[in-house]
Amino acid sequence: MKEITVNDLMTTAVVTTAPDQDLVAVLQAMIAHRYSCMVVVTDNQPVGIITERDIVRLMAEYLNRSPMAPYRVVDVMTTPLVTVGEGPSLFEAMVISTSQKIRHLPVIDSRGALKGLVTQTDLAQAHFHMFEVQREIIEAQVTKRTRELTAANEQLKALTMVDALTGIGNRRAMEVDLEHTHAQALRYKRPYSVALLDVDFFKRYNDTYGHQSGDSALRQIAGHLQASVRASDRVYRYGGEEILLVLPETALHGALILATRIVESFADLHMRHEASPLGIVTLSCGVAAQSEEGMGGASWTDLVALADQGLYRSKSSGRNGVSVVDYPSHKTEPCIQ
Repeated sequence: MKEITVNDLMTTAVVTTAPDQDLVAVLQAMIAHRYSCMVVVTDNQPVGIITERDIVRLMAEYLNRSPMAPYRVVDVMTTPLVTVGEGPSLFEAMVISTSQKIRHLPVIDSRGALKGLVTQTDLAQAHFHMFEVQREIIEAQVTKRTRELTAANEQLKALTMVDALTGIGNRRAMEVDLEHTHAQALRYKRPYSVALLDVDFFKRYNDTYGHQSGDSALRQIAGHLQASVRASDRVYRYGGEEILLVLPETALHGALILATRIVESFADLHMRHEASPLGIVTLSCGVAAQSEEGMGGASWTDLVALADQGLYRSKSSGRNGVSVVDYPSHKTEPCIQ
């Protein structure tokens, strides 16, 4: 089956407006024509977006205070704008939309010019259609075409964004998210951070309590992390007992505060671990940040490698803590359990 891309899904009939346009006129047009959004452009380059959520927010402000001077579009538009190219697959676009809770994704070409718009509804419908097509292939050819059946099952697995054991995002979804987050951070000169966490003495835990108890512990840890992060943060299973947090719009200092709070609050749960010198299950963490100046790494893999060095430092310093390795002075060192 041909892979569906953003170019196949987007609409090219995009309604746009300028940053200095009178806001009242824009809102009246959206209401009259039932537009769900308007993309704000300058020289055909998308710089922001006005959505139905913005209208609701403005109504709330109007009810809570006396009307102010007339707004311009630039005063209320959502920015920095999250965009997507024409080439990403349906899966990649769904990861971006779902992880960042975005309903409208402007599509740009290689020069940054606006080409179209893809919505969460477009993605959901295409995703459902692909599942239905794959299901029909499986049902029709289960006895005759074993090769096609296997390929269809593999495509179904490829659409999965959730780790089966822990219920958090899986490695493939993490890589797509980080690729897009890193590109957006460089494009708009915005910071973001990553935090790489590892369960201390996890092999000893499995040897002592068994692998089923180890799986249960991982699920409990994943649940704690999901409950501890902010709504905009994303949690992924990096591999084994390692979990990675993606922290958008977060500089290093803020990431350190959040990661420290998470590690300390998990230790406060006092989950028994007789084979650990600490007597309880604890987490070690390394944090790294991509600054507005681009310091951190040329790619997201550099940033994760930097966080991994911080994790090694936490392990070497007694565990149950958070560390950071200053860029670019870090050296590659093997991680320990």
